[in-house]
Amino acid sequence: MQIVSTISAVLVGYLLGSIPSAYIAARIKGGVDIRQVGGGNMGALNVMREVDRGAGYAVWIADMAKGMLAVYIARWLGLSPVWVYAAGFAAIVGHNWPIFLKFRGGKGGATTLGILLVLVPRELGISFGITCVVVFITHNPVLGLYIALTPLPVFVWLINGSGELVSYTVFLAAFLAIRYAVSGLQKSRSGTDIKKGIIFDKEYSIWQARKK
Repeated sequence: MQIVSTISAVLVGYLLGSIPSAYIAARIKGGVDIRQVGGGNMGALNVMREVDRGAGYAVWIADMAKGMLAVYIARWLGLSPVWVYAAGFAAIVGHNWPIFLKFRGGKGGATTLGILLVLVPRELGISFGITCVVVFITHNPVLGLYIALTPLPVFVWLINGSGELVSYTVFLAAFLAIRYAVSGLQKSRSGTDIKKGIIFDKEYSIWQARKK
């Protein structure tokens, strides 16, 4: 039964992650394929910029909920922490490579935050405070996410003391950084990336839709 529960949790995590929130919201609100506009990323930020600010925030919440639900379900099934972490990561994999859209998805930032919100809420709260300051100054949420996740393992170690959680947060941060880096390189080579400053994004902000 434990094997069945484990497989079910990981599979459900992946399927939850595969729900294309950004694609659905962009179709309903703007009648567009989010993969064909802006930076082409199937995430909340691209929806905010290219479709509608409110729809973008809704996508952000939905994508976070996917990670949260994956962890909650794994816990409800009574799985060990390692498999709870695996189910959460499966949601990120599903978001990035969704089965419903030919394995072309987003980068997993919001889903990662949803997982961490369940596992390390206090530590994430401190990091999120840093993120808000960085984003307010630079208008660059990706930079804010990087800066927030970098010290998060230290906060987890100081407050929680769990070696497993420290390792997991390091793994998620590294995976996310690699995912963003690879995606950025691919878009740069194909000419589909949105040109902006590395630190300061003078054209966009997450509280204002892009001027058409």
